[in-house]
Amino acid sequence: MEDNDLQLVERAQKGDRDAFKELVEKYQRKVYSICFGMLKNPDDSMDVSQEVFIKVYRYLEKFNQQSSFYTWLYRITVNMCIDHIRKNSRMRSVDYDDSIARQDDVEGDENILPSTLGINPDKVYGRKELRKKMLEALETLSEKHRTILILREVEGLSYEEIADVLNISKGTVMSRLFHARRYFQEALKEYLGDDLKVS
Repeated sequence: MEDNDLQLVERAQKGDRDAFKELVEKYQRKVYSICFGMLKNPDDSMDVSQEVFIKVYRYLEKFNQQSSFYTWLYRITVNMCIDHIRKNSRMRSVDYDDSIARQDDVEGDENILPSTLGINPDKVYGRKELRKKMLEALETLSEKHRTILILREVEGLSYEEIADVLNISKGTVMSRLFHARRYFQEALKEYLGDDLKVS
């Protein structure tokens, strides 16, 4: 755990509200970013973000510091988003067989969206229709693939950190990223034409 986080958590566990407020201010944008990436609705994302910090406040005294605070926080965030999705049945699911990806196919996958498209991200997001298609493709991913995509590409977590957050192996993380990338390639192929770089 980062020293600053450790100090803030220890102070907050002793009832220091200012310390907890600092933790909220430090991570609220990241939590909202994850929520919005998974829920695709600003109001729902704001509601769940607030619920996340309420839950963190209630259970902070039970946090044993075996993992970093942000890993613990991200785990709570992801789980609450998944609970919200399941409760509201808003996500269509496209599933995959994770076992078919070879590890050497997914090693070194640094930036799924830019590398998947094979073009400059600024060029992608400048195209309104393509951006819409990308969001649609993201929404049709299964919970497990979308979650990993958000943690990796939006939050920049390492494979090891994602594995810790989701309590799965690094190999499973890499496999799901591989399938998410392949799905994006197929979903956006007609929009990118020669710009698309399928590996």
